[in-house]
Amino acid sequence: MLEFIAPSILIMKPPLITIDSEQCKVCYACVRACPVNAIQVRGNQEVPVVVDERCIGCGSCLQVCAPLAIAYRDSKAVVRQLIESGETVVAIVAPSISGEFDDITDYRKFVKMIRELGFARVNEVSFGVDLVASEYRELFTNFLGRYYITANCPPIVALVEKYHPGLIDNLAPIVSPMIASAQLVRQLYGSDVKVVYIGPCIGAKDEALRFEGDARVDAVLTFVELRQMFEERNIKESTVEYSDFDSPLGYKGSLYAVSNGILQAAGLSENLLEGSIITSEGKANILEAIKEFESSVDFIRKHFNMFYCEGCLMGPGTSKGGKKYLRKTLVSDYANKKLKDFNVDDWEKNCSKYASGINFKASFVNDDQRLPPPPEEKVQEILKVIGKLEDEDKLGCGACGFETCQDFAVAVAKGLTKTDMCITYSLKSKHDFIKTLKLTNDKLAKTREALVDSEKKARQEQQMAQEALERTSAMLQKLPSSIVIVDENLKVIESNQSFINTLGEDAAEINEIIPGLVGADIKTLLPFQIYKLFSAVFTSNGNVVKRDVYIGERLMNISFFPIKKGKIAGAVLRDMYLPEVRKEEVISRVTEVIDENLDLVQKVAFLLGEGAAKTEKMLNSIIESHKATKKP
Repeated sequence: MLEFIAPSILIMKPPLITIDSEQCKVCYACVRACPVNAIQVRGNQEVPVVVDERCIGCGSCLQVCAPLAIAYRDSKAVVRQLIESGETVVAIVAPSISGEFDDITDYRKFVKMIRELGFARVNEVSFGVDLVASEYRELFTNFLGRYYITANCPPIVALVEKYHPGLIDNLAPIVSPMIASAQLVRQLYGSDVKVVYIGPCIGAKDEALRFEGDARVDAVLTFVELRQMFEERNIKESTVEYSDFDSPLGYKGSLYAVSNGILQAAGLSENLLEGSIITSEGKANILEAIKEFESSVDFIRKHFNMFYCEGCLMGPGTSKGGKKYLRKTLVSDYANKKLKDFNVDDWEKNCSKYASGINFKASFVNDDQRLPPPPEEKVQEILKVIGKLEDEDKLGCGACGFETCQDFAVAVAKGLTKTDMCITYSLKSKHDFIKTLKLTNDKLAKTREALVDSEKKARQEQQMAQEALERTSAMLQKLPSSIVIVDENLKVIESNQSFINTLGEDAAEINEIIPGLVGADIKTLLPFQIYKLFSAVFTSNGNVVKRDVYIGERLMNISFFPIKKGKIAGAVLRDMYLPEVRKEEVISRVTEVIDENLDLVQKVAFLLGEGAAKTEKMLNSIIESHKATKKP
C-alpha cells in the first residue's frame, strides 16, 4: 500500500544542502549555478545561504564548488544504525552503479561488497524500472489529449511543484522506479524489512521522505557514500567472492542510467517522424524544455522525457570527474553481458506476478515557491545603481547567473541576491574603490610623514623633559631643606634624602627598599597637623607658609604649596634646631619684627602729626575769635 506524506509534515526535515562557512571562499559559483535561486547572498553576510524550501535537490552547486564547502545530507550513520539493529535490511541498487564502479572488473564483485556491509538482500532497481516503463507505455500509448512530463527524476518533479505549479497536472502520475522497487521488496520479504536505496541522486533523499507504508524508503545512500562505507570497513574487490543480485532481475531497465533508457525499456519510439516523445537532459536543456512545454506544448504535441542530469550516470551522488561516454559504455556493456543469456520468459512471469501488488499511482502537490513581482520603480532603482539604465549597458553577460540584467535586478529586488553579483558593477565599484584607496594612501603617506616628524619632536621633548627631571631630582637631593611631593591621595611622589633623614631610622630602612619612599602614605610618616595642612592646600589651592610644627623633639618650620591644582602639592621642612637655620630664621624674624615696629611707628607718627595739625588749627581759630571781640 502506498501512503503519501503531505509537504507540511516535512517542514522539520534536515536541510538537504548545506554550506560550510569556514571552508567557503565566497566565490559565489554556487549562487550562479543554482537554477532556481535557492542559494542567496544576503546583505548582512558574505557567505551564501541555502534556502532549503526553495531547493530542488539538483546538485548543481556541488558540481561547481572548488573548495568542497558544500555538502548534502549524510545518510551513512542512519544506514549503520539500521544494519546494527538486527532487522532485515535490503539494498535496492540503481542501474547506474555499473557506470560508477569502473574500477571493479565484475559487477558480481560490488554486489558481494554490498552484502559485506551487512545487507541481507541486494536487489536491482532495474526490475522496478521495467515495471514503471510498462506503466509509461500504457500512459503514452492510450493518448487522451494530455501531454505529460515523466516524473522519474526528483529534481524535475520538485522544479515543477515549486516553480511551474501550472504543469503539475502534466506530471506523469506514476511513481519513480525507487518507490516501485521499495514496494516490490516488501512483497518479496515482508512489510517489516528496512529498505536502503543506493543511487546517484541526492534529490532521492528528499523523495524518500514523502512516502510511508510499503512504499517507504528508510534511507538513501549515494554512490559516494557507498564508497566511503567500503573504505571504513576495508572492503575491497580483491578480498570478496562473486555474488549475483537477488531475483527478480531487471531486463532492459538496466539501461535506465542513460536518459532515454526507460523509453527503450518501455518499447517507446523516439523516431523523429513517428515518435511522440522528446528526451531532454542537462540543466540548460531542461530549463528551456520546461519553458517551451509550458508555452508551446499544444504546438509541439509531444510528451517530454526529462532528466535534470545528463543521465543518472552523471548524477551529483556519483564520484567527481566521471567521464560521461565512458560511463555510458560501461552501462551498455553491463546490460549486454547480463542480457546475453537472459531468460525473458521468467522475467515476463515475474512482471505479471509482482506488478499487481504495486501501487504505481503518484500524487503531486502545489508547493509554489515563486515570489511576487517587485514594484517596477524598485527594479529601475536597482538598474540605476548597477549602471544598467541604457539598453547598450545591458550586456546580459550571464555571469551573475541570470539571462538578462532585468532578470537580475528583479532577483535583487526580491532579496534573492545582491548587486555585487553583477560583474560589471562589481568591477566598476572595485576600480572606484582602488582610486579612492590610492588617494587615501597618498593622504596616509603624508600623514605618516607628519607623524614621524611629530614623533621625533616628541621624543626630543621627552628627552629634554627627562633630563630636566633628572636635574631637578639631583637638585632636590642636594638641598639641605627637607622636600616632599605628594599626590591628591597623599601618597609620596618624590622626596629627598634630607626628608628621609628628618623622619628617622625607620624611614631610612624603607628608603633602602623603596627609594624616595615613593607610594608611601604621608599620614603614616608625618604628624596629624601636617596631614591636615596638606589637605588644606589641596582644598584651597593656596600656599600655607612658615608653620612651626614639632616632629618628635624637633621643631620644624614648614611651608606648603600647590604644584598641580588639586593633583600634586609639595612641602619644604626646615629644622629650626640647626644652627644655620636658627641664625637665618632669627635674622628673618627680627627683621620681620623691626619691619612691623617701623610700620607701627610710622602709623603712630602719622596719627600724631594729623592730631597736632588739628589742634593748631583749632587754637588759631580761638585766637582769631578772641581778637574780634576786643575791638570797639
